[in-house]
Amino acid sequence: MTDKPTEARFLRARDISGQAVIGDGNHVVAGNGDAKPTATVTEAQLATLRDAFASVRAEIPTEGPATDRAAELLDELEEAVTTPQTNLTTMAYVRRWFATNLPALAGSVAALLAHPVVAQLAEAAGGGLAAGYHDLVNG
Repeated sequence: MTDKPTEARFLRARDISGQAVIGDGNHVVAGNGDAKPTATVTEAQLATLRDAFASVRAEIPTEGPATDRAAELLDELEEAVTTPQTNLTTMAYVRRWFATNLPALAGSVAALLAHPVVAQLAEAAGGGLAAGYHDLVNG
């Protein structure tokens, strides 16, 4: 018999497009680099987010060794979530810092990270950032 069945299988496999993941324990993040954000964040939504940050800033104790650093970190966090390339590293660091140094505010900081506008900004950033953001908030 000829090798035609093998050749036919090769042609079918070669014409398949898309991803193939082989093995165990693989994590796949897929996306279309040309995809446009599904929704634009409005100024009104950003104002809501700024108000949420102001509320958490008002919760910072007025005295104590961590007061100044807490205010600085909230500023860094606000910048990290509102820049075009959401900074997940800063978001994770700030969350850990508050959990360790000002645990009374850790829940408020976590609520900032889970804010719907922050989620929308992470989604708009695209790529693996959205998946990383969801891991950060849910993990």
